[in-house]
Amino acid sequence: MLPVLVCCELIGLSVSSEELVPHRTGDQLHVAAPRLHFITGRSLQRLRDGDIVPFDFQLTVAAGAKTNVVQRALERFVVSYPIWEVDKFSVVRPHNFRQSSADLSANAAEAWCVQNIFIPVDTLPANQELWARLEVRTTDPREAAADGGVSGVSLAALIDLFSRPARAQQDHWAYESSAFRLSDLKP
Repeated sequence: MLPVLVCCELIGLSVSSEELVPHRTGDQLHVAAPRLHFITGRSLQRLRDGDIVPFDFQLTVAAGAKTNVVQRALERFVVSYPIWEVDKFSVVRPHNFRQSSADLSANAAEAWCVQNIFIPVDTLPANQELWARLEVRTTDPREAAADGGVSGVSLAALIDLFSRPARAQQDHWAYESSAFRLSDLKP
């Protein structure tokens, strides 16, 4: 019985360490976040009440040390819930309305957002140990309007947002990768 418990514990540790998994797609560094679920709780209730919910994403890559951020990507994705559809969501990238998707499950909408944020590989040091971090925060539509609107969020507004700690009433998530090297990621 003890070997079975030890195996279960090791499996649990290996799963929990893979909160954020970096991978290359051509000349872009992407991440997968299989345990990230942000269409839940207050955000889901707001959607079901007919609100749109902007989610702000920041993907950072650090080199040499976890605190040495060398590159970042910032994006806002707006999620909506058509009340006539059951558990289907639409996602729009406000600065490029052509990049959107509809009729997605909550899991598929979350994955679509994560898949659509990336960092160009050529902006990263090739021979150093790297760490990726993905942060997600909800934004109240009134705050989004103050930042230039849901469709016009500025890069400066997003940098300012992620330079402060999340407020108590603001839903937020953060996931980190283990150390990796670009040379270990298959293009």
